Amino acid sequence: MSVEWCESAIVLASRPHGESSVVATLLTANYGAHAGLVQAARGRKGGGIQPGNRVIARWRARLPEHLGSYTIEAESNGSAALMDEPLRLLALQSACSLVAVSAPEREPHPGLYEATSALIDTLPGPAWDAAYVAWEVGLLRLLGFGLDLERCAATGVNDMLTYVSPRTGRAISESASEPWRDRLLKLPGFLIGRGTAEPAEVLDGLLLTGHFLERVAFAATHSPLPAARTRFVDSYRRLVSTSAI
Repeated sequence: MSVEWCESAIVLASRPHGESSVVATLLTANYGAHAGLVQAARGRKGGGIQPGNRVIARWRARLPEHLGSYTIEAESNGSAALMDEPLRLLALQSACSLVAVSAPEREPHPGLYEATSALIDTLPGPAWDAAYVAWEVGLLRLLGFGLDLERCAATGVNDMLTYVSPRTGRAISESASEPWRDRLLKLPGFLIGRGTAEPAEVLDGLLLTGHFLERVAFAATHSPLPAARTRFVDSYRRLVSTSAI
């Protein structure tokens, strides 16, 4: 007697197991972030076990609580599509690492799967960086901490929203922000449909979402944001600095 399922999945992460196998963590719609053993994945067949790749995964185990094993068939290679775009590749790795460490294991998350799949499709195209920030805003919402960017927390109006409270995640208008401006987070206009997503505004968005991801997703374990996200933000910050020269 055994249990098994077969689904489309996104590769989130993998770690070596023994001489030639890996333990891969995949994201599926109906089984969430789900780990399993992939035999002989570090040899000729290992190219498909890269973050951001989409696969058809068949999982089998004797009991539901066991690690189990995967048989994987490649669908698309998201990382290969970005090999000539290192910053976008870092964004892909960042998204996968965030999901791998924050999504509850083996819990259905169809919204997260669809959003992450859409992000992978968007990364090769224009406005990919703004789409990435919007994806992190959505991740916060799925983790139970949606930012409230509809109206000013102090006045109740939705005119000239330019900051966010680092404590509540609620928007603050330009006029109401004066007494606390140096303690507030900048709200980039593109997140509320105002203006275009210039690199400096995208960086503000990354700092905004990073603040709350650290508080919401990682505070309980007292761990920092994943190294892949830090590398992405540091590289994007260098892009902004270069653009400003």
